[in-house]
Amino acid sequence: FVGNSTYLDDHGPPPQKVLPFPSQVVYNRVGKCGSRTVVLLLRILSEKHGFNLVTSDIHNKTRLTKNEQMELIKNISTAEQPYLFTRHVHFLNFSRFGGDQPVYINIIRDPVNRFLSNYFFRRFGDWRGEQNHMIRTPNMRQEERYLDINVCILENYPECSNPRLFYIIPYFCGQHPRCREPGEWALERAKLNVNENFLLVGILEELEDVLLLLERFLPHYFKDVLSIYKNPEHRKLGNLTVTVKKTVPSPEAIQILYQRMRYEYEFYYYVKEQFHLLKRKFGLKSHTRKPSPRPEFFIPSPLETEEPINDEEEDDEKWLEDIYKR
Repeated sequence: FVGNSTYLDDHGPPPQKVLPFPSQVVYNRVGKCGSRTVVLLLRILSEKHGFNLVTSDIHNKTRLTKNEQMELIKNISTAEQPYLFTRHVHFLNFSRFGGDQPVYINIIRDPVNRFLSNYFFRRFGDWRGEQNHMIRTPNMRQEERYLDINVCILENYPECSNPRLFYIIPYFCGQHPRCREPGEWALERAKLNVNENFLLVGILEELEDVLLLLERFLPHYFKDVLSIYKNPEHRKLGNLTVTVKKTVPSPEAIQILYQRMRYEYEFYYYVKEQFHLLKRKFGLKSHTRKPSPRPEFFIPSPLETEEPINDEEEDDEKWLEDIYKR
């Protein structure tokens, strides 16, 4: 070796890592909406595709103080890219604290079904072990654990009435105190955030189509996700997350739940309509199902998609670019 030459003198700086776009994705997963199934898939996909899966062990703190929001956003923003961050947390506005707004994704389901799944999961866990509930709700009294679901609803126990039933909308509305109050303000803000900040909000009842669209929109993260999901070994793992000992409430109790969850259903049908429009755009058919009876106050459910739209005026790739720029 002669002289003071360095590697940089001879070769220049090392090439920068080429990141996929978007390189920052947040899945602020809604409880009991299939998120454990999706996280199982993400663990496999992160190893397969080499992205940074950032998960959180905090499952019961969705509402944060201003300082907690700042700290979490700072931690997320400094993660190695490309990353996908997932946690049960209400929508965070990164730009409010000077950060780059990531791409959001999420999945929701029929509100009554979500509530029932959570009600029995808190008490009896899932097929991964019926003793799971002893870890999740160790202080639950026996009379509460075995409280009949009809009694809970008809006698207006706190767990079966508002504001506990106002659950899905705050995940999209955000951290503002009014996001926790059942009403038009939170509903409209949630819709606005879906339109402006979420690349995709899917419907659990149509999970395979959700996965297909995620693979189309975010290939670096979700390529081959559907084939993995359909693999018998993965299905075997997924079946273990099914809640046990669920029972169906009486029609009278369900009707009361519908009334109490009016805003949740308005939001659910809005998201479902947007999801079906997206499916039509990319040529996916929705199979028509017989609709469940709903009270008169509900907004009309969107027409089920039967045929793809031939939209010659707008290029699909340009449409995706516009979504990413939001």
